[in-house]
Amino acid sequence: MGCCHHYFANTPEGDEAFAIDASRIVFGAGCLKEAGEHARALSMHRVAVFTDRGVRRHAYVDTVTASLAAAGIDHVVYDEVKVEPTDASFRHAARFATEGRFDGFVSVGGGSVIDTCKAANLYSSHPADFLAYVNAPIGQGLPVPGPLKPHIACPTTCGTGSEVTGVAVFDLTAQHLKTGISSKLLKPSLALVDPAVAASLPATVVAASGFDALSHALEAYTALPYTRRARPANASLRPVYQGANPWSDALALEALASIGTYLVRAVRDAQDTEARTEMMYAGTLAGIAFGGAGCHIPHGMSYAVAGLVREYRAPEYPQDKPMVPHGMAVILNAPSVYRWTAPGCPDRHLRGAQSLGADTRGAAPEDAGEIVAARIIEMMRSTLFPAGLGAIGFGEADVPALAAGAFPQQRLLTNSPRPVGKDDLAGLFRGAMRYW
Repeated sequence: MGCCHHYFANTPEGDEAFAIDASRIVFGAGCLKEAGEHARALSMHRVAVFTDRGVRRHAYVDTVTASLAAAGIDHVVYDEVKVEPTDASFRHAARFATEGRFDGFVSVGGGSVIDTCKAANLYSSHPADFLAYVNAPIGQGLPVPGPLKPHIACPTTCGTGSEVTGVAVFDLTAQHLKTGISSKLLKPSLALVDPAVAASLPATVVAASGFDALSHALEAYTALPYTRRARPANASLRPVYQGANPWSDALALEALASIGTYLVRAVRDAQDTEARTEMMYAGTLAGIAFGGAGCHIPHGMSYAVAGLVREYRAPEYPQDKPMVPHGMAVILNAPSVYRWTAPGCPDRHLRGAQSLGADTRGAAPEDAGEIVAARIIEMMRSTLFPAGLGAIGFGEADVPALAAGAFPQQRLLTNSPRPVGKDDLAGLFRGAMRYW
C-alpha cells in the first residue's frame, strides 16, 4: 500500500476504479471581492448569504455582499447558523431557504456555516422528510435525486475543508450523536479561499481547525484502499468515501507536510501571514483528499465525543452551551487510534508521520503507531490543547456510552485499515483519556 503504482500492480480485491470529483477553487488574498462576478457567471439573481453572528462581526460578509450588490445581485443575509449545527438548526435554515425562493447560495464562515448552507440548499431544492437523506443506519440514506442550486463557499477558518466536500455534518440532539448527509451533489459549485481572513482567527480556532485538517489528511492516507472496497453494482453506487487512492494520497501528503511545518506557528502568532496562508491552503488540500478517500476511526469517535459533552466549553468559542469544537473532538482520539491501526498499514503510518515532521530514520514497522502518536501529541502540547478526553470531562464511566455512540458511524468505521468492533472502540476511548 505504499506508492501509487502499488494500487495498479496487484489484482484488485474489490473495486477496480476510483472517481475524481475535482472542486473548482479560487485561492488568494482578496478573492472574496470577486464573489459577485462568480455569482453572476453561475446565473444567480437572488442569493441567500449564510453566515453566523460571530463571523458577521468581521468585514468578510460585508465584502461579499458589497461584491454581490455591485454585480446587481439581490441578496438576503441569514446569520442564524449555529456553531456545531443541530438537526433543529438545519431545519430552520432549510425553512428560510424554501420560503426565500433563492436561485443561488453563498456561505461565508467555517465548516458549520458551509454545511448548514449545503443542507438548506438540499432541502429547499429537493424537499423530503428530514431523515430521508441522513446517512444510514441513523437516517434512511436516500440518494439526492438531482442537482442543487449553485453554491459559492467562502471559508473563514483554516481546516474544515467543507468548501470542497459533499458532506454536511450536524448533531442529532435527541440521540446525542453527530451524523451527516453525504452526496457529491452537495459539493459547492465554487470555493473562494481567501487566506486574508485567517489573520483575525483566535488561537484555539486555528488549532482546532488545523488539527481537523491534519486528521482529514492522515485518515485519508491511512484509509482502506479503494481496491479493497466492495465493487459497486453500478457506477452510480460508488460511495463518496471511496478509500485511499493515488489522487487522495498525493494531496494528503502535501497537506501533512504543510501542516507539520506551519500549524504550531499559525496558532502561536496571528501576525504570521505565511503560516496562516499555508494552513488555509493545506486545509483545502486535505478537504479534497478526504472528500474522495474518506475519513475513518478518529472522525467516527469524534461524533460521540461531541454528542456526549457535559460541561466543557472551549476557550475562544461561543460560551452559551457546552461544546467540543469538531477538530478537538477528532484529534483527542487520534494518537490512541493510530497506535492501534498502524499494523494495518505500517508503511503508511510511517510515511504520514514523516510528512508531519517526525524523525522516522531506522524505524521498524512495529514502531509506526507510536511514532505517529508521539508527533501528534507533540503538536497538541505545543498548541496548549487538552491532554486527552479526561481533560474535557470524560472518564472511565463514559466509555460504554462513547463506544455505543461511535459504533453507528459505519460509513467511517468501515474505511479503517483494521476492522473495528464496539469492544475495540471502548479500548480506543480508554487509550485517549490522557496522553501526558
